[in-house]
Amino acid sequence: MEQTSLPPTQKQLSFARTLSLRNHVPLPQELRVDRRKLSVWIQTQAQAHPTQSDGRPTSKQVAYAERIAMIKRRQVPDEYFKDKDMLSRWIDSNR
Repeated sequence: MEQTSLPPTQKQLSFARTLSLRNHVPLPQELRVDRRKLSVWIQTQAQAHPTQSDGRPTSKQVAYAERIAMIKRRQVPDEYFKDKDMLSRWIDSNR
């Protein structure tokens, strides 16, 4: 009995394209039609080049700090948006 392969989800394809661009590796056409094969490729690519942090805060961290600043009617100093550790300390001291 032959098992039919399921097509990848849109979310899988989107993530695979992101990894392909990030890692500068082409996304093989044959993987775009098989969910399991694409999943294996995604795992391999995600582990091959882990995301490296450049020290800047994440968008969620920035949004959270801005929300706190708005509620407390304070400004987040501009230099804090350049370093995630500094912004983290600001968030902790202003919650």
